[in-house]
Amino acid sequence: MIGFETHDHKHCIATGIASADAHCRAAGLQLTDARKRVLKILLEKHRALGAYEILDVLGKGAKPPTAYRALDFLVKHGFAHRIERLNAFIACAHPGEDHSPAFLICRGCDAVAEAPSEPTKGRLGDAARKAGFQIERAVVEALGLCPNCQETM
Repeated sequence: MIGFETHDHKHCIATGIASADAHCRAAGLQLTDARKRVLKILLEKHRALGAYEILDVLGKGAKPPTAYRALDFLVKHGFAHRIERLNAFIACAHPGEDHSPAFLICRGCDAVAEAPSEPTKGRLGDAARKAGFQIERAVVEALGLCPNCQETM
């Protein structure tokens, strides 16, 4: 799980950008300056951000389509995730990996941790199989309190 524990944040940012660069080069994709800047913002903030929060960080010259196009690209290629509950985005903790994360969302500070999840296994997978249903996409978002907010509340 990545999100609430202490870690080397500068390394985290550098690794995220380097991983995106390498993946894009290998896949023939363009990690434009705007896309890279939006990813860097998500990595720096380490919390879910809405498109307009990202625009604020980008500065006065940035227009909404710039942020939305960059976010669409980052989500489509697995460098970021959309947090449905918050209508916001976070950088992916495992870019380049095929995975279905679950999100632990703090109701106190909106911090988000990405945890591994396998929706086709366990009880949900069992229920789907019994119903003859094939899971294509599952969004798991759990609401609670992060360790910091537990201490202050």
